[in-house]
Amino acid sequence: MFALCDCNNFYASAERLFKPALIDLPIVVLSNNDGCVIARSEEAKLLGIRMGDPAFLVRDLITKYDIQVFSSNYVLYGDLSERVMHNLGRWFPMVVPYSIDECFAWAAGITNIEEHAVQARSAIIRNTGIPVSIGIGPTKTLAKVANKLAKKNKGVFVMDSDESISGALATFPVEDLWGVGRQYYKKIAQLGIETVAQLRDMPELWFKNHMTVQGQRLYNELWGRPMLSIGDPPPKAKGLSVTRSFSCYIEDPDVLCEAVSAYASRLAEKLRHEALCCQFLEVFMFTNVHREDHPQHYPRHVHRMGVASNSTLEIVAVATKVARMLFHKGIKYRKAGVIATVLIPQAEVQCNLFQEPKTKHAGLSAVIDQINAVYGRGAIRVASEGFEKKWRLKHEYLSGGYTTRWQDIVAVK
Repeated sequence: MFALCDCNNFYASAERLFKPALIDLPIVVLSNNDGCVIARSEEAKLLGIRMGDPAFLVRDLITKYDIQVFSSNYVLYGDLSERVMHNLGRWFPMVVPYSIDECFAWAAGITNIEEHAVQARSAIIRNTGIPVSIGIGPTKTLAKVANKLAKKNKGVFVMDSDESISGALATFPVEDLWGVGRQYYKKIAQLGIETVAQLRDMPELWFKNHMTVQGQRLYNELWGRPMLSIGDPPPKAKGLSVTRSFSCYIEDPDVLCEAVSAYASRLAEKLRHEALCCQFLEVFMFTNVHREDHPQHYPRHVHRMGVASNSTLEIVAVATKVARMLFHKGIKYRKAGVIATVLIPQAEVQCNLFQEPKTKHAGLSAVIDQINAVYGRGAIRVASEGFEKKWRLKHEYLSGGYTTRWQDIVAVK
């Protein structure tokens, strides 16, 4: 049996945890640069706030209903996520985080699984303050279904028999099924299929012909035959990127290169974390398409690295050189990004006959990562990233680092 533990409205719950006065009040959390809504409390959902709504479009609703607004605080969310996963691990023999707010757990061999899940949920909420739901099923796909139903059934839902599975799937909408994306849903909807039970009754050959290997796997999972094990590693990334909007328009090439340098440095760190090197590096920059009074410019350039690399020094040097080449005077840039593609494992990098391997870079990058891990990201960085950082993201509604910064720890009277 598989269990899926999901944090309810995680970002909103995290913001509410250290401000009890916000309980029962509507809350929204905005994306990087305070651009659009990426999380809502149940109260905010009822007021008509939708996921992805641009902040400026819902400003009237926010004012009218006194909705509490927060900038995304990923340091706080990451720390609370680790606490939830750690507590879940005390109740199940094996847990595998799936995302920042979801975690699969191996639930085989546990007697009275429903009572066990109820106790685990209570303990997690008591120890972390984050409300969670736990769904249990014989496959990962059915555990995801059970988890969605758990949110409507006191936080725990178990599908451990043919009767309970059939009953749950009879009304479960296909569009909410894990593994059915937008394009597959269009095909399924054209057949008049609305529930997962109707989809499950389709012949296996239909899944094979219309949804390929993924469809066959989904068919078996819906019939209780596990095709995904608890420890399946996530697929390797085909590309990594760091892209950001600026908090202001950038017209100075030096300031633009500072931003691109910072993004490239972060990209190199992500590559090393995944033990990958990139063969191609793409740099792009945008103007604001909605400002018709501004001249528009969307340059991009893909650079082929001589030898695949994840060195901060190499990637930053290439990215800033390309950014300076793409820059046009008189243009107001609003966004830039760096994308690494054609990724290969760093242990399989082939050297170039005409370029000596830069062995010192690997050691230097490792030291950079170690220092930043201890003292915080950015404690040591390349000088080209600058210090003033006028372009940095807007975080006008950022909450405190309640669990990670001494000065932000809440005082108890």
